[in-house]
Amino acid sequence: MSGTAVTRPKGWRLFVAALGTRKSASMLAFGFSSGLPNALLIGTLTAWLGEVKITMATIGVLSWIGLTYAFKFLWSPLVDRLHLPVLGKLGRRKSWIVLCQALMIVALLGLVVTDPVAQIGTFALFAFFGSLGSATQDVAIDGWRIDVADEDAPVELLSAVNQLGYRVASIVGGAIALYMAARMPWPTVYLVMAGVMVAMLLIALVAPDTQRAPSEAVQALAEPGEIEPRTRAIALLVVAASWLWAIGSLVSFMISMLGDTPPGTPKPSPADFLKYHGPAIVFATVLVPIGIAALLNWLKGHGRNVQTERDTTLSPARSVANHLYGALIAPLADLAARLGWGVLIVIGLILTYALCYNVWGSFAYPFYLDFMHYSKDEVAFASKVFGIIMSILGVSLGGYLFTRIGRFPTVLIGAILPIFGNFVYADLADGSPHIDPVMHFLHLDTLAVSLGSDERMARLLLTICYENISTGLALAAFVAFLSGIVSKKFAAVQYAVLSSLTFLIGSLGKGLAGEMIDKLGYATVFRYVAAVGLLAILFVLLEWWRATRVPTVVEAGNTGEPA
Repeated sequence: MSGTAVTRPKGWRLFVAALGTRKSASMLAFGFSSGLPNALLIGTLTAWLGEVKITMATIGVLSWIGLTYAFKFLWSPLVDRLHLPVLGKLGRRKSWIVLCQALMIVALLGLVVTDPVAQIGTFALFAFFGSLGSATQDVAIDGWRIDVADEDAPVELLSAVNQLGYRVASIVGGAIALYMAARMPWPTVYLVMAGVMVAMLLIALVAPDTQRAPSEAVQALAEPGEIEPRTRAIALLVVAASWLWAIGSLVSFMISMLGDTPPGTPKPSPADFLKYHGPAIVFATVLVPIGIAALLNWLKGHGRNVQTERDTTLSPARSVANHLYGALIAPLADLAARLGWGVLIVIGLILTYALCYNVWGSFAYPFYLDFMHYSKDEVAFASKVFGIIMSILGVSLGGYLFTRIGRFPTVLIGAILPIFGNFVYADLADGSPHIDPVMHFLHLDTLAVSLGSDERMARLLLTICYENISTGLALAAFVAFLSGIVSKKFAAVQYAVLSSLTFLIGSLGKGLAGEMIDKLGYATVFRYVAAVGLLAILFVLLEWWRATRVPTVVEAGNTGEPA
């Protein structure tokens, strides 16, 4: 050989070496700044509210701020294309990241100076703005990660670094925040966390950035044979109106629920809202876009309302409309074209798969701390340290099962196991009449005592162990299922749209679940929610049946086009 071959480090050596680069260090900070507000606003905040005796119905409705993460794809084209004045000098992605981080800092400081008991409406408003900033930041960070990836910092490595930062932030915003709250007032905890976000903003200011790249999927809308702009605009208006009505209905109810009411006037009922508006919201946000997408496919297939020549019109309005169309309609049109009527089964599976464990997540801290009377330190360790480890085991088990028994058997197991997790929690709420015999049989009570703990803590750890392993497995199965049905042509946007649907029903159900907990108690609600999990099993079986009878469309050459 004429020279010495240069070999790059592999595996963990590559991962550790890459952490020292500017891009990876920035990615670690961005992952942290993504995970911290999510932990503080969606999880830990409920511990604060439960401690000051805010009702479960109110906490359930307040949890709707998490829908910003579900709906973020609606304004993702704006984040992708709009150049911010003044801040735009920082860079295409950095300008949005810095703006969102500043908004989150202001929101956290707003929570610090607001009393949730006396001013729950104002408190909720600050939480909403924090959640909005966090969800929008995620859009910018996702784009940044893809943009800056290169040979030295491939996107797979940056994604792993991002997850590392996110998981560390989950511990800081969860376990460490609870540990601090046991020793200082909640406002002080959130003041410290606001300071941490300030540090993340300073790091963002020195992160690298890239120039804006064109969108191939959006550019394709100008080609002959595509739906004409006027028809696309009408379709976009119908879908946008449906989404805006649904979001407006949710926001309006939140305001009426969390705002001040005259003395003697009862608060609005989440159960009544869900009964009279829930089906319409699902229709507006799911069935209307799918129906419009199917109609456009029919028009395109029959050569109606299509362009006969390349569209050369250039204008800001056309560019914005095309990007909105590419985010809201084109991914669903592609899905409907590939799956046909089966898209209804897939949407049903997505809506119900995580329902039996997503619906009560906002009440976990009030359940542990206020109902079961565990200490903040105990919950911090059990839920955010031990629990995260169990979740990682569950995800790993899900990946292993995929390779051993295949996709649909694993997806079915992921639908079944979390149902029993609800029954385990119901048993814990009832005083552990069935958990205790299992502990005695496995000698876990003896082990707990020998390690300096007690049976009470062992019950909590055993419950969280089963719950997090089963839901971790279900998460791995669900992500793999979604990844398998999205088109490479619309991979990021289509995945975002479909995954957002998982939050929709669960978030709507949280208001109802909170009201039911106030009236019926935790154990009864756990059992009712477990029964809802049967819907997921039904849709998994239907999709398994459909998939075995419909030829698989193979995409060739990573182009997103059928082979």
